[in-house]
This record gives sequence, C-alpha cells and structure tokens, in this order.
Amino acid sequence: MDLLALADFNLVARHGGFGRAARASGRPKATLSRRVAELEAALDLRLFERGGRVLKLTEEGRALFQRTGALLTELDETAAAIASGGDRPRGRLRISAPLLFSQTAMGRIAAGFALRYPDVRLEVTTEDRPVDMVEEGYDLVIRVNPDPDESLVGRSFLRDRLVVVASPHLDRPADDHAVPAVVRGPASGGGTWDVVGPAGRARLAVDPVLRLSSLVMVRDAVRAGVGAARLPISLVSHDLAAGTLVHWGDVEGPEIALWALYPSRRLLSARVSAFLDYLKEAFPSGAPEELAAYIGGA
Repeated sequence: MDLLALADFNLVARHGGFGRAARASGRPKATLSRRVAELEAALDLRLFERGGRVLKLTEEGRALFQRTGALLTELDETAAAIASGGDRPRGRLRISAPLLFSQTAMGRIAAGFALRYPDVRLEVTTEDRPVDMVEEGYDLVIRVNPDPDESLVGRSFLRDRLVVVASPHLDRPADDHAVPAVVRGPASGGGTWDVVGPAGRARLAVDPVLRLSSLVMVRDAVRAGVGAARLPISLVSHDLAAGTLVHWGDVEGPEIALWALYPSRRLLSARVSAFLDYLKEAFPSGAPEELAAYIGGA
C-alpha cells in the first residue's frame, strides 16, 4: 500500500473534504483527489461517497480511517522525535474529562502539565457523556466507572466513595419519616438510600426537595441546610473536618473509580504517555484524600 496515498486519504477524511484538506495542507486539491482515487483503485474499494457538496466516508473508508489514522500520527511523531534528537512530547493532546473532576482538579493538573511540556498543546473538554474517541478526535478520555469497551484500554488512577452528608442544623428524621434530599439529575421517584454508619446499616427513605445538575451545586445547597445528599467523600471531606457538614453514613455500593482511557493499540504516543505519568504523579496512591487536597486548594 502506498503510504503517501494513505496519508492523503487520512488528510481528506480528517478535514471532511478535498478543498478544506488542500487549504489546510497547502497542497493542490487535484493532487489529493488523484491520489485518493489511486488508493481506491489499488484497494478496489470506494472510500468516499461523492455527491453534491457533501463528501462522506463509506463504511469501508471509515474503518480504514479509524485503523490507520493513529498509526500515521505515531509515524509522524516518531520521525519528528528522531529529527529533534529526542522523544520529548509535542503536538496537540485532546482530552475529555467529566464535569466534577474538571471543576475540582483538572485546571491545576492541566496547568502543571502545560508548564512541564510546553511543546504540547493541551485541549480539555468537559462533558459527562460517552464520546467516540476516533470520530471526535480525542487522544484520551477520563471517565467514572466506564463500561467495558473492547476498542479502549486504560488504567484506574483515582478512587472515591459516596457518603450521606447534611448540615449540622438539619436533624436526621426518625426511621418512619422521609429525609429531605438534594439530588442530582432529572425527576424520578423518591427511593431509598442504604447507608452504613456508627449505628450499623440503615435504609433512609428520601424526599427530593431540590434537583440540581452538578455535584458542586448539590454540595452548596446542602451547606445551606435545605436537605441531605449523597456526595463523594473527596468533595466534602474539608466540610466534615470543619464541621460545616456532618456525616450520616457511607453509601453501600461499588467503589467510584476514575479511569484514563485511550484507543487500544500497541504504540502509545509520547504525549499520552506523559499525561498518564503526570496523573500518576498527581495521585500516587489514588486515594480520595489526594483529590480532596486539590479541592481544598481551590
């Protein structure tokens, strides 16, 4: 396979058209079109659907782009590293991170990483939704308890756990009364919380009196005394130590784990490897107290 033609195909696929690829690369549009046509002829496959002003990848073209794009990037990085006399990370690094981690820690982590590796252009997007790393051009994603994905590999770098907390001015109701609760997410039934405290296990009936879209907002509302909430211990440990919140018990259930995920491939870019190492340095044991230290320093 002609690697130059393959590189031109990836250029066009990445920019979504021959004209945009030509403008971005400074190469003639006709040359890109010819080399992609030669690649299609060599593979005996149609890689693009050409119609009107829209250029779309075929199913085979999408598969080829997904499988070869990262490899070509790695080849470029390797050549650049050899030419510069070292393997110092460089280039663009795009990361998707969840909202709470971004609000509490990612700004300081990103700043420290940028200072250490000035040749890397770091871009961080905050979102809790699952993202398609290849389609959306991410090099690494950070997710909470992600579902298994055969196309991704990664490592857990931080652990947390949920606790039920409330203002010291909010009395815990008797067992036959519902707890006024601040919850995150859309409307649903009241439900119950299973907690483990000094007095043993308990099941708390809850009455959602306030629904908010972020856990930081939930914490602030609980501080104001409107109700109790389930929150990560890292987010409230300083409040518990200061007495502005009180601990009603630990929530029974699986541990919260933050994972750094990246496409499954044998070779990992220098910039992704550097960021993974930086996360390990920031959270050497992965304990909730390490994240709480970032939150306390905010």
